[in-house]
Amino acid sequence: MKNFFSKIFNKNKHKKIKIDLQQKKDVEIFRSKYENYINSIQKTLKKKKEISFLHSGHIGDIINILPIIKEISKTHQCTLFIGINVPLPVQYNDHPGGKFFLNNKIYDMLYPLLKSQKYIYKIDIFNKQEIDINFDLIRELPINLLFDNARYGFHIAGVQVDLSKKFLDVEEHSSLKNKITILRSLRYQNPYISYSFLEKMEDPYYLGTLEEYNYLKKELKNLKFYECKDFLEMASIIKSSKVFIGNSSLGIDIADGLKTPRLLEGSPYFPARQVHGENGFDFYFQSHFEKYFNFFNNK
Repeated sequence: MKNFFSKIFNKNKHKKIKIDLQQKKDVEIFRSKYENYINSIQKTLKKKKEISFLHSGHIGDIINILPIIKEISKTHQCTLFIGINVPLPVQYNDHPGGKFFLNNKIYDMLYPLLKSQKYIYKIDIFNKQEIDINFDLIRELPINLLFDNARYGFHIAGVQVDLSKKFLDVEEHSSLKNKITILRSLRYQNPYISYSFLEKMEDPYYLGTLEEYNYLKKELKNLKFYECKDFLEMASIIKSSKVFIGNSSLGIDIADGLKTPRLLEGSPYFPARQVHGENGFDFYFQSHFEKYFNFFNNK
């Protein structure tokens, strides 16, 4: 018995030493590479009236920094540069940008939505321009990103905003209105739930990729596919929806920015997305999914 407790103690001691060493290494990296830059951003915001931003990450992550830009735009002229063809750190078989976070096609689809936001003075492709606030650092910093991804940018800019407020402005869609709309990426799906109960509803529409649509149609036979010409049209359809349903992907980021009635399919294994403000629910389990859907559908 003594030997047993000795082994447990030594194992826990070794684990703690390993954690302490990693934390020490992380702090050294932060102090040497990032701390001065993070601190300098506050000085830049006080000193300059024209602020440039860079983001080269996932489309939804770009949407999620817009509340920060909107807040800063109250006192500054804001230019957003988008980095394209930046390689993904890991390979996704189903990523819309292929082996990149964003490619030219995705940029062209995103540009009209960004351009329609009046608080952004200019949007352009990054080509070594001077950058004041580099949001790409969030994926370099020695920190754990398993927290609300809508708040990632707060920890770069040092600016926190009220995420319960709407930060996207678009017109309603001209024809597709008052529908059930869905965008469910093949990543971050919740294995505890099914969309099949929506078969009794009239014409739910899918707004994502054809591959995603074909996958979901296996369990939701009456699902219809709508090919959005760009993400501005997608946002217009989401704004006009009776209810939008999606997992952690571009669709839910847009819906959260519009505060349209929305349901987030939470990922039990990567819970890094949340809904904020009115007209939003998230769920892990089927009975809650159906309950919240009926709440919006019966309004």
